[in-house]
Amino acid sequence: MWDFLLNPAFFSVVLLCVLCVKKVNVLLAIIISTITAGLLSGMNIKNIMDVFISGMGGNSETALSYILLGAFAATMAHSGFTDVISAKIAKFVSGKKSILLVVLALISMASQNIIPIHIAFIPILIPPLLGMMNEMKLDRRAVACVLAFGLKMPYIALPVGFGLIFQNLIADNMIQNGILVQRTDIWKSTLILGLGMFAGLLVAVFLTYRKPRTYTNNNSKLSITQNAEFKPSHWTVIVAAIATFAVQLLTQSLPLGALVGLGIIFSFGVVSKDKMDHMMNEGIYLMGYVAFVMLVAAGFASVLNKTGAVENLVNSVLPVLPDNIILTSLIILILGLFVTIGIGTSFGTIPIIAVLFIPICVKLGFNTQQMIILIAAAAALGDAGSPASDTTLGPTSGLNADGQHNHIFDTCIPTFLHYNTALIAFALIGIYIAGKF
Repeated sequence: MWDFLLNPAFFSVVLLCVLCVKKVNVLLAIIISTITAGLLSGMNIKNIMDVFISGMGGNSETALSYILLGAFAATMAHSGFTDVISAKIAKFVSGKKSILLVVLALISMASQNIIPIHIAFIPILIPPLLGMMNEMKLDRRAVACVLAFGLKMPYIALPVGFGLIFQNLIADNMIQNGILVQRTDIWKSTLILGLGMFAGLLVAVFLTYRKPRTYTNNNSKLSITQNAEFKPSHWTVIVAAIATFAVQLLTQSLPLGALVGLGIIFSFGVVSKDKMDHMMNEGIYLMGYVAFVMLVAAGFASVLNKTGAVENLVNSVLPVLPDNIILTSLIILILGLFVTIGIGTSFGTIPIIAVLFIPICVKLGFNTQQMIILIAAAAALGDAGSPASDTTLGPTSGLNADGQHNHIFDTCIPTFLHYNTALIAFALIGIYIAGKF
C-alpha cells in the first residue's frame, strides 16, 4: 500500500494538485512536483534538472505554435476585426445568456478546425465581453465549461483539424503496438465520448452553474467597441485565417500555418511592418505563459518517464485487475486520469497509454473498438481539469482579465468534475456496447 502511495508518479501528481489548490503558481507547482518525483525515485538533483530541461523540448512545437498564434490573434485585434466580432456577438446575443453560451461554444469549436488558432482567440475575444457577462450576472464557471467543451470535444470526436492529429496519433500508436486499425475508424468509436462531453456541458450550464453570480465592473477597458465597423482589410484577415487552416491541414504543422497567416496580414498591409515587433511581443504577452507551462509540463513528463514511475504504477495494479472488462476499464481510466492530469496534454499521453495498456487489453480480450475507446478516453481524461492543460489555461486567460476568475476553483475544478466524470461514464458505456457487437 505504501509503495503505491509513494510511487513517484502518483505522489507527484497529488502534490501538484494540492499545491495548485493552495494557490501556488502553476509553473512553480509543476517544477516542485517534478523535483519531488525525481528525488523519490532516487535521482540526484542535477540529473533531475538535466532530464527536465532536455524534456521541455517535447512540447517545443506546441509552445512555438502558441506564440505565433498569439501574434496572429494580436494582429486580428489590432486590425479591429475582433472588435467587429465582439460587437456583432453582443448585438446577436441581445442580453440572453443561453445564446451567448451557444455562440462561445461554436467559436471555440471552430478554433479547433475551421480557423485553427486554438486558445489564442480567448484572451482577445473574451475580455471585451466580460462587461456584458457581468450585467447578465452570468456565472463564469459556466463559460469556462463551455469554452473547455469547444476546445476538447472536437479533437476527441471529429476527424478534422486538431482532431485529425489526435486520432492519427491513436491509430499510429495502436499500429506500433501490434493492433491493426484504420485511421478512418477512430472517430466512429470516439463519437460516444463526444456525446459524453455534451452531456457534461448540459449539466454544467443548465444545472450546476445556472444561478446568477455577481461580478463588479472594475475595468473600463473590458467593454465592447460599439462603433466597430467591418472594413475591406478584414477580408484579408479572413483569407489569412483560411490560409492558416489550409497550410496546417496540408503540412500537419500548426506553426507553419500560423506563420503563413502572419505573412499574409503583414504583406497586404493590414498591420504595418513597423508594428511587427510589437505584434510579436503582444503574442508573447498573450500566450507566453501558457507556452511556458506546456514546456515545463513536457519536462515533468520526461522526468516521470525516466523514473519508470508510471510503468511501476501500472504494474502495481496489474495483479489486482479483475477479469471483468468493465471493471478493468474503470481502473485503467483512473490510471490514465492520473497520468494526464500531471502532464496536462492528452496528445502527449497517448504514446504512454498505448505502450502500457494495449498488452493488458489484448490479454483480457478487448476488441479493437473497445481499445480505441479506452485509449482515447484514458488519454483525454485529465486534460479538462489539469492545472497545466491548455484546455484550462486558455479559458482562464480570458475570463480572469479583470482578476475575478480563479484558475483552480473557477476553471479546473468545474471542468474536471463535469467532463472527466462524463468521459469515464460514457467510455464504460461505449466499451460495453462495443463488446456486444
